[in-house]
Amino acid sequence: MPTPAIGTLAPDFDLAADNGTRVRLSELRGRPVVLYFYPRDNTSGCTTEACDFRDREPQWRGQAGTGAVVLGVSGDSVESHAKFKAKFGLPFLLLADPSHQMMETYGAWGEKTLYGKKSVGTIRSTLVIDRDGKVAAAWPKVTVNGHVDKVLEALKKLG
Repeated sequence: MPTPAIGTLAPDFDLAADNGTRVRLSELRGRPVVLYFYPRDNTSGCTTEACDFRDREPQWRGQAGTGAVVLGVSGDSVESHAKFKAKFGLPFLLLADPSHQMMETYGAWGEKTLYGKKSVGTIRSTLVIDRDGKVAAAWPKVTVNGHVDKVLEALKKLG
């Protein structure tokens, strides 16, 4: 499936988080949400992306930020997420989608090409969802370097 279109209601989901809770998108209404999809815990690009969000936390959360909720999603297990989060001090939840069903719904699971080789897997992508639950910005294919800056700009536009 393609990434949900800007202006459309983001599909609801219910996924297990690294802290043992469950997260439902519909329960986050009233706050902007950054939903980023990444292939695997503890790999170089995924670690860089997670640490970029971590390092920019004051800009997306709390008094100085936009009040956004950042959620990372991959097919890794809750246990793997908990270890990854602890190792790098990540201040946001990591959600487990081992069946890839939610990622498929968001266009983040499918065929991709890496170094000329085709495979099926997680497509690194990000969405910003506004306070009403609608897609405000989307990056269907993310390059890690500089990406968090683009996400922050989109959050600032939400006011």
